[in-house]
Amino acid sequence: MNVVHARDRTVETGTRVLSYSGALLEAMDAGLEGHPNAFIMGQGVDDFKGIFGSTTGLVDKYGAARVFDTPLMEEGMTGIAIGAALVGDYPITTHIRADFSFLAMNQILNLAAKYRYMFGGTMSCPMLIRLVVGRSWGQGGQHSQSPQATFAHYPGLTVIMPATSQAILDMYSQIIGRSPGPVISIEHRLLYNLDFSVSGGPSSIPMSSYVAREGRDVTVVATSVMVVEALRAAQYVKEKAGVEVEIIDLNSISHPDWELVADSVRKTGKLVIADTSWLEYGVAGEVCRQLMMRDPGLLRKPPTMLGMAPAPCPTAKSLEDLYYPSQHETVEAILAQTKGPGHGISLPDEHSMTEGYKKFRGPF
Repeated sequence: MNVVHARDRTVETGTRVLSYSGALLEAMDAGLEGHPNAFIMGQGVDDFKGIFGSTTGLVDKYGAARVFDTPLMEEGMTGIAIGAALVGDYPITTHIRADFSFLAMNQILNLAAKYRYMFGGTMSCPMLIRLVVGRSWGQGGQHSQSPQATFAHYPGLTVIMPATSQAILDMYSQIIGRSPGPVISIEHRLLYNLDFSVSGGPSSIPMSSYVAREGRDVTVVATSVMVVEALRAAQYVKEKAGVEVEIIDLNSISHPDWELVADSVRKTGKLVIADTSWLEYGVAGEVCRQLMMRDPGLLRKPPTMLGMAPAPCPTAKSLEDLYYPSQHETVEAILAQTKGPGHGISLPDEHSMTEGYKKFRGPF
């Protein structure tokens, strides 16, 4: 996986540079073009900025019958989408903040997730629900939650957290019009403006987990933007301390490749888990549970976990910066695992997660 920085625009032959938002727009366009029964609905999808650029211009290309805004009635509109899915259409619903999907939980958890099971496979509810996780401008506790563990808890839902443009292109083409059940995709706002190198070849990112970087000294299991944070940290500790980090992008929160994770931890004996949500009853705890169920002797020392502080997100920017794990903390976690807590190696000056990303200027 290659994150392309402004100072280095060189990519391998056969690849191109594509932003995360650009990959989303391409995936949405391809989904509508390739599947006449597909449509996109959500608050702001036909706005001139099109959900941070991920649906821009699609209403002009495909018309208001296939790309349309919705009222502030998430449960009702999700019910309409479910009904459309049951009669053969393919709805793509978009929530510009993941928190807004909480208003549609009855429809998602009690209906969409269960139709295939309740009717013995004779009925299915194929749909894509896009949830945007955002932060970095003081949006507070009601617009900053990352609910992947909640959705992954319920059988019948597939939950993914694409971390790169390649993941978007590869997985969305497997999902739209093809996946037989509801898929929840959680997209991190900090990724939208990042550029990645993508390949024009066959799909390479599975609907499961994969090794984003090979290493021998410590395993980092990460989700979403924390994969990029881990890659940055891995480069830092390699240069400063010769530490080789293996990074696994969990990618599918509901259907991970646990054997892949176990094999990596068996090799390194050390583990850092970096998630975008709270640690309590979350993805990090499930990673540990799965490893202990397979082999309690895999770890040579207790794992380190990175996630949001156990509180609602503060609105004040200065406090928000302390709320999320920073590059400083990510590097410290890796070095403490490999070199011990008194390692004496200098840490990055970066203390806010957003210092490494383009500043976010608001939701629209």
